[in-house]
Amino acid sequence: MKLTFYGHSCFSVELRSGKVLLFDPFISPNPMAAHINVNDIKADYILISHGHEDHIADAVQIANNTGAKIISNFEIISWFAEKHNLTNSHPMNHGGTVVIDDVFVVKFVNAVHSSVLPDGTYGGNPGGFVIHTNEGNFYYSGDTALTYDMKLIPLLKNKLNFCVFPVGDNFTMGPEEAVIAADFVECDTIVGVHFDTFGYIKLDKIMAQQTFSEEGKKLILPAIGDTIEI
Repeated sequence: MKLTFYGHSCFSVELRSGKVLLFDPFISPNPMAAHINVNDIKADYILISHGHEDHIADAVQIANNTGAKIISNFEIISWFAEKHNLTNSHPMNHGGTVVIDDVFVVKFVNAVHSSVLPDGTYGGNPGGFVIHTNEGNFYYSGDTALTYDMKLIPLLKNKLNFCVFPVGDNFTMGPEEAVIAADFVECDTIVGVHFDTFGYIKLDKIMAQQTFSEEGKKLILPAIGDTIEI
């Protein structure tokens, strides 16, 4: 799998089949991602963890450009259909699992955060995604605090190759909580997101990576625009 980081919490995972899963597209309003052209981004699926603008700002444009299927909770899917006439979608709710087009399996899991859409519409409960593919499995937690519910993920026979966790603190987990979350889900390779974009979430990268290495784990902090094999 190839993971490309587009800044903040936006990243894509490209499978060997060429199918691309894009998560939480927030690019054009982010000054740190000014070198990324949203119109060049490929996506077959857009997965949205919750309704905050810093997770959906470019979803409509990318969906219209690519025809990607949007996957999120019921409230967000309904909002995209009503407000933006985007109906190529699949609604989910917590605990649900579905096979998407025989490409991947996705389970929508709990996150502890808040959610409201940019126009003030209720965004439903925030969540994360556990993704199963023929090439391996991964967990994107979305914006969340550390939660004991994460311990359920390995109990459900989810062997994870990597996780994507927020590490910027203030609005989400910081490094100290994220390394505990890695223990909870039994995964040693973590990609960090949701850091540095705003003044509230500036990250001491050396400290964060040391926190993980001291526990025998690896924290990857890709630069915006980087693509890594994972």
